[in-house]
Amino acid sequence: MTTLTESGEQWDAPNGWAPLHWFAVQGLERYGHDELARDIATRWVDHARVVYQRTGRMIEKYDVTATGRTGSGGEYRVQHGFGWTNGVTIAFQQQYDLFERE
Repeated sequence: MTTLTESGEQWDAPNGWAPLHWFAVQGLERYGHDELARDIATRWVDHARVVYQRTGRMIEKYDVTATGRTGSGGEYRVQHGFGWTNGVTIAFQQQYDLFERE
């Protein structure tokens, strides 16, 4: 999330966005904070996985206050199948081997 204010705008709390998580994880890794980077990536993948299992859709943003909540607010309805969400989720799964095991 980019602000701590919950005023219902696009980028406000509690919304989390894939590209911001990507930048945070890569920056943390670059500076040796591997455990925190992995934790953030894992939580992102968990959000995406739970929402996908419940709805059958990847979405643009997630409410990062609890796993499985969709994001809300902004100028338009939450978008489905959003490219950066798909790409970042797959990249995190590959980077940290976060694929589901059967």
